[in-house]
Formats: sequence, C-alpha cells, structure tokens
Amino acid sequence: MIIVVGLAFEARIAAGPGVHVICSGDGRNLAAKLTAAIAETRAMVSGCPGIISFGVAGGLAPHLQPGTCVVGSAVISGSTRMPISEQWSEKLLRTIPDSVAGMLLGVPTPIAHPDEKRALYLKTGAIAVDMESHIVAAVGLAHDVPVAAIRVITDPAKRALPVSAVAAMRPNGTTNIPAMLRSVLKRPRELPALFQTALDARAARATLVRGRHLLGPAFTVPLTT
Repeated sequence: MIIVVGLAFEARIAAGPGVHVICSGDGRNLAAKLTAAIAETRAMVSGCPGIISFGVAGGLAPHLQPGTCVVGSAVISGSTRMPISEQWSEKLLRTIPDSVAGMLLGVPTPIAHPDEKRALYLKTGAIAVDMESHIVAAVGLAHDVPVAAIRVITDPAKRALPVSAVAAMRPNGTTNIPAMLRSVLKRPRELPALFQTALDARAARATLVRGRHLLGPAFTVPLTT
C-alpha cells in the first residue's frame, strides 16, 4: 500500500507495516516519486494494491469543523474531475466513525482566505482542499491503480490561515519554527489567530491518529476495481 502525505507529522502517523509512505512536501516531484513507487511495488508483488491520499485539508464547505474526516468521492483539478475507488471509499466511510463523503479540490498552493474558500466551494462543489489528492488521482488513473482519499479538516472555511502559519511550511513538509516566529514578530496581531490555528491542527491530528488506528486492515487489504 502506498500512502501519500504532504507534511512530516502526517507521514509519522501513516507509517506502519506493509505501507510505503511518500511525503510530498510542496508537491513538485510527487508525480515522479509516486510513479517510481508504483513500479517498485509492482516489481515486488503482483500489481499495486492501491494509493491513499492521507492528511489534513482546508475546509471549503462552511459546515465542516476542525477534526472532521472527509473521505473523497472524487477529486477536482481545474476543470477536470477524477474518480476515486467507490468500493474503497464506502469501506472507509463504514470504518471511520462520523466521516463524511465529498469531493476534494486539488491546488498547488494553500488557500488561506475565507473569501477564496467560499468562491471555490460555490464554483466547484468540493467540500475540502489539499495539495496532494489531485496528483495522486491523476497518477492512479494513468497507471490503473485504485485511489482513495482520507482528509481531515484543519482550517475551516470561515477562518483565515495566518500568514505566519503559511510561512512555517517548508518545501519538504516539515515546520520552520524560526520562520514562523519571525513572521509573528512582524505581525503580532496574528498571534490569537495562530493559537486558534494550533488548536484546529490539534483536533485534526487527533482524528488522523484515531483513523489510522482504525484503518489497519483497510490500509493493507488489496482491492479490486
């Protein structure tokens, strides 16, 4: 099983026996890394069991709260709508309590402002946004590998993502604390919003950890399409 994440803490949660975790960071080399991983997996076993896009996401639907688990029903990238394994998604929805189904929007950079989130929600119908799922879906389609997506809301639609939080994101998926502190010193009024973002992230992390424990069998059982 191949699991794709964007952040280092997501990779630590996803790791486990029988799992190949790819941390994409800024996503620039994700398609190549994923293609190589599929080829490597197929060389070791008969076929590739599947790929999961796993991690946090920004909320687009206004009713989704931090910590809500979204199981992707499809992925949108620009004007393209890419399918996701219906069988696998149904299994994930049954396995993860209180999870919801909905379309995911893939983007190359974070969507930080509530107005932009609202506009994307109205335009696309996607309920959450992340930076990996569209690449995962495209590569899965190209190589005839089933794809699923598990994304947990960290910044809800009605809250802005602070500039300081975005500044802390390194291209390799780790957190640059010094850069965040420098940004906060320049924008001290952002501090309350940054604390709220940390609380939202804590709720999302708790859901990811709980979901990962529940999904041991669902992660590793080969699927048919």
